Amino acid sequence: MKNILKLSAIALALLGAGSVYAANHSGGHNHDHGGAKEAQVTAAAAEMADGEIRKINKTTGKVTLKHGDIKSVGMPPMTMVFGVADKGMLEGLKEGDKVKFDVKQEGSNYTVTEIKKAQ
Repeated sequence: MKNILKLSAIALALLGAGSVYAANHSGGHNHDHGGAKEAQVTAAAAEMADGEIRKINKTTGKVTLKHGDIKSVGMPPMTMVFGVADKGMLEGLKEGDKVKFDVKQEGSNYTVTEIKKAQ
């Protein structure tokens, strides 16, 4: 009889612990997960493609980049001309600069949405 009581007590304790865990880790509550947003920002920065500026045309808003893999659009390394979302992004950049950049795809067009000198 003592063994049954011990097992019952253990089972209830485990059930209670599971309920506490579920209540503290449910997705519907506004918990401050401190570093979660920072981790997303860091992950996004890590996903930026590496490239080197081969040519810039600030008038037309075009930049020729020799680049590595662009994971966000599934593009292998190559050299190609991209339009930029905002011509102002090209200010302060010059041919030969190593850069990090993001691209978005719209149909068959690829547009640089962010570009900055690599650190």
